[in-house]
Amino acid sequence: EVDLEERLHELDLRNDSDIPDVPPPTDSTPEILKRALSGLSARWKNWWIRGILSLAMISGFFLIIYLGSFMLMLLVLSIQVKCYHEIITIGYRVYHSYDLPWFRSLSWYFLLCGNYFFYGETVADYFATFVQRREQLQFLIRYHRFISFALYLTGFCMFVLSLVKKHYRLQFYMFAWTHVTLLITVTQSHLVIQNLFEGMIWFLVPISSVICNDITAYIFGFFFGRTPLIKLSPKKTWEGFIGGFFSTVVFGFIFSYFLAQHQYFVCPVEYNSETNRFVTECEPSELFQMKKYSVPPLLQPVLGWETVNMYPFQMHSFALSTFASLIGPFGGFFASGFKRAFKIKDFADTIPGHGGIMDRFDCQYLMATFVHVYITSFIRGPNPSKLLKQLLILQPEQQLSVYKTLKSYLVEKGILQPSLRG
Repeated sequence: EVDLEERLHELDLRNDSDIPDVPPPTDSTPEILKRALSGLSARWKNWWIRGILSLAMISGFFLIIYLGSFMLMLLVLSIQVKCYHEIITIGYRVYHSYDLPWFRSLSWYFLLCGNYFFYGETVADYFATFVQRREQLQFLIRYHRFISFALYLTGFCMFVLSLVKKHYRLQFYMFAWTHVTLLITVTQSHLVIQNLFEGMIWFLVPISSVICNDITAYIFGFFFGRTPLIKLSPKKTWEGFIGGFFSTVVFGFIFSYFLAQHQYFVCPVEYNSETNRFVTECEPSELFQMKKYSVPPLLQPVLGWETVNMYPFQMHSFALSTFASLIGPFGGFFASGFKRAFKIKDFADTIPGHGGIMDRFDCQYLMATFVHVYITSFIRGPNPSKLLKQLLILQPEQQLSVYKTLKSYLVEKGILQPSLRG
């Protein structure tokens, strides 16, 4: 036992070169692609594999968009679970946690607890009228936070009971690993869903901007890259970074122009309890109504225009695209540092030529947080529809009290006449 404790203590003092090797991922490239590209160099073979799979994923993404908001939410949930699995598996292998009691079971239990809490908050916030009609759900929503805390507390107690003298330090390593992974995946995917409910355009433009930046930076770097950008990612170049920036800004401006013309993309996603469907029907806000703007004097000789017609949202898309191309890549750099720290090339081998799901969504999670903060800081105002839903779940006497208070306030402001009877 003394020797084991000393060995675990040494775990704290190891440098990066002492991290145990993780088995390299297997090549999951389909045989038909291997045969078709067998005559190419490794560099061009990887180019074609990445390109073909990228087109396939983009096509699948457009199909899911066509199927609607509910399918997009299922997609986000599926990606979240897969990313969580990839990160947890790395910790499981790196720290040789095969003998830790209950480790994997507790990891997945905490994932269920996290999702129960966040998705329950979403249900209570956006589907209040649906819940109000079903008595069996009212109890779950009313005591949602207490139930969520009780579930987490159960997992916490199970972890404490699973502690074994020979594995104390390692068990706490993995406990921390699990919770950091929950922070990265579950909370961020919840923000993605919140952005989606503000309108599909707040979901599509940021995600598409990150994808565009990833693709164009790779293309510019592949053909023109000469100057290394950062040591964490030796293949990243300044040429790719700059080319990706300008391409992404232009793409975001044009893409948002087309999306802003359709209610399906700009209206907040709401649940219609009468039809049991998600609906995207509304009178578009000012953000999505064409306006005339004056061109800055310095640009007028270049463009030849004094005014230009555009949607206000296109200016917001500039901010989103700029973040996606300048700050978003740091999510990828962070992931690269993580992989280098644990001597792995990719998070997994799920997608040939791309690595794991987390390899493709490392920047998306950072982007989701920015979009949520941006909306709450600069866009979102009071929402009468959401407020009305909350009023409808009150007791009749509480609703009457709110009505009398609101009426008195409107009379004082001169909006209603004192003689008006309700």
